Amino acid sequence: MWYATIAKQLLPCFVLTVVQFAAALPWLWAVDPNSFRRLARRPGTWVNLLGAIIGVTVVAAVVMTYQRGASMMELFGRSYGALLHLQVAVDVFIAVFAVLLFAWPKGGAVALAAFREGIRTPWFWLIAVIAVFAFFVAMVFPFFTFGDDFKMMKQMCFDISMLAALVFGVLTASISINEEIEGRTAVTLMSKPVTRRQFLIGKFVGIMLSAFALTLLVGWFFNWALYIQPTFNPLDEAVDPLSVQAENALGPLALKASSQESRLFMQGLVKWLGEARANCDGLVLGFGKVMVLLAVAAALATRMPMITNLVLCMSVFFLGHLAPVLRRVSEQLRAQSPDNTALSLVNFLTQLLETVTPALEFFDMGPAIIRDTPVGLGAFELYVGSASLYALLYTTIVLLFGLILFEDRDLA
Repeated sequence: MWYATIAKQLLPCFVLTVVQFAAALPWLWAVDPNSFRRLARRPGTWVNLLGAIIGVTVVAAVVMTYQRGASMMELFGRSYGALLHLQVAVDVFIAVFAVLLFAWPKGGAVALAAFREGIRTPWFWLIAVIAVFAFFVAMVFPFFTFGDDFKMMKQMCFDISMLAALVFGVLTASISINEEIEGRTAVTLMSKPVTRRQFLIGKFVGIMLSAFALTLLVGWFFNWALYIQPTFNPLDEAVDPLSVQAENALGPLALKASSQESRLFMQGLVKWLGEARANCDGLVLGFGKVMVLLAVAAALATRMPMITNLVLCMSVFFLGHLAPVLRRVSEQLRAQSPDNTALSLVNFLTQLLETVTPALEFFDMGPAIIRDTPVGLGAFELYVGSASLYALLYTTIVLLFGLILFEDRDLA
């Protein structure tokens, strides 16, 4: 009977509904903590919440029972995963700032203020819109690569995501930190009292987290672009080995579904989560480059105006990519003429330049995308972790240099 079929869907739909409501609680609390606490103390609030969960569960069970079509059920599962993805991303930022404010109250407050200022600026949303529009262009634009348009489009979208966060972060750090110092706003903060170390590192952390929020926001649309792109180029090879490996790791979730409809729904959910995991690894890898250059911009902003800061950051960006190439070319030329003193000097200078500038080629996703042999997901995530550790160490060194510059800066 129809009611028996609906009853089979109630438990999985109830679990999925509870997960969405649980993911919504942290950001509902963050929107208005006082009202959230007041409502949480009322028994009627929890009764209404339970009623809403039951209502959504019943509606979802009816939809799963009467909805026919594998593609539509899979799309429902993917949409559920996309919504859960957004909610979990917001929850992560709430948890990060809760830990920061607890462990580092003054610096955390500066970071929270910088984060709010960053996501409220018009260019945050303007850059996000431009990046999403660029995804759409890359999605429909033919690259004439004889079957590799999907790989080309994916590489371009990773670069666009990185550049969007980089432009936003460097601009915000160059303007915000320098304007607060030049406008004497920093003097007011120092009288709270907030130390110079707490001010500079707090501003850096807040701007970095706002740039990472932009990366995750753009990355969410990036996932949808990768899903839609094969419809424009159906003959291309649109299989991502990293995403497939992540989906296989989550495969048992779909197999545990009790009915065919719920199994299709879970397959869509698993595909979104697998793609999100694999693509998030690539976004984190590219964000290492953003973090390094953002630290350079924050350190220089303590002494230099915006225009000078932007020119120097652009120079570091190009030199970070060119230094390894210049070093390899100089070594080849020196091997051909070992007695040439000028080439020896050039080789020394290129080695020095490569040592001083950040190795930005470590943060490129291209080798993992275009190679013929698939990369193991575990090995790739290990590489992402090591590259992120390198970015963290380089960022720490640059910020220490920035603190030295800021220590002698006259704020009065």
